[in-house]
Amino acid sequence: MNIILLGYGKMGKIIERIALERGHTITARIDMNNLHEFETATGDVAIEFSHPDAAFENVKKCILKNIPVVCGTTGWLKQKPEIEKLCREQNGSFFYASNYSLGVNIFFKVNEFLAKMVSNFSEYDISMDEIHHSEKRDAPSGTAITLAEGVLKHVKGKTKWVNEDTGHKEDLYIQSFRIDQVPGTHVVKYASMIDDIEIRHIAHSREGFAKGAVMVAEWLKDKKGVLGMDDYLKF
Repeated sequence: MNIILLGYGKMGKIIERIALERGHTITARIDMNNLHEFETATGDVAIEFSHPDAAFENVKKCILKNIPVVCGTTGWLKQKPEIEKLCREQNGSFFYASNYSLGVNIFFKVNEFLAKMVSNFSEYDISMDEIHHSEKRDAPSGTAITLAEGVLKHVKGKTKWVNEDTGHKEDLYIQSFRIDQVPGTHVVKYASMIDDIEIRHIAHSREGFAKGAVMVAEWLKDKKGVLGMDDYLKF
């Protein structure tokens, strides 16, 4: 399979290594220094891990060029509905996930299950911590936002997530930490006067994210539509 890499930072380089190990060919490596090369790039699929300011245009160009695109960039999701609309109009292929790790996607489901169980017990207040490497630009992380959405879906007492402590009980507080060389840790906490319940996911490297993205790209090559991890994993 011929793959275009959109974004060639640390994550892009790990994706490249795994793709080559799995027998694929990288036909273009696009970053801020050679954006013009994307105009003539060809491939069976594109994998987009760039940064929030570039993701929208990168994905849009893929759809207009009829190149299936796997996107893992977070921090641009206010524009995602526009991309989904364009994808449907162009009969394109767009796959987005805030995290491509199998373990994290299992964690998403555990998070929703726990939120649903605790939803009737108002004595538990809910908050979240997320820790990432100091180079990560957006906060909270896309993974943390997905976890927060899973809680808000089931807990009526929480109405929105916030990234600073407002002191309002209806706000789901996500505390963000940026520390050197931390691939990613997410904690969902339920605290009461009697006890605490916590679920935690700790990534030991970026390998799981990268391998998941390549495997999704292999799967997406001949698919159409707006798709996500539930479609891939058949949740």
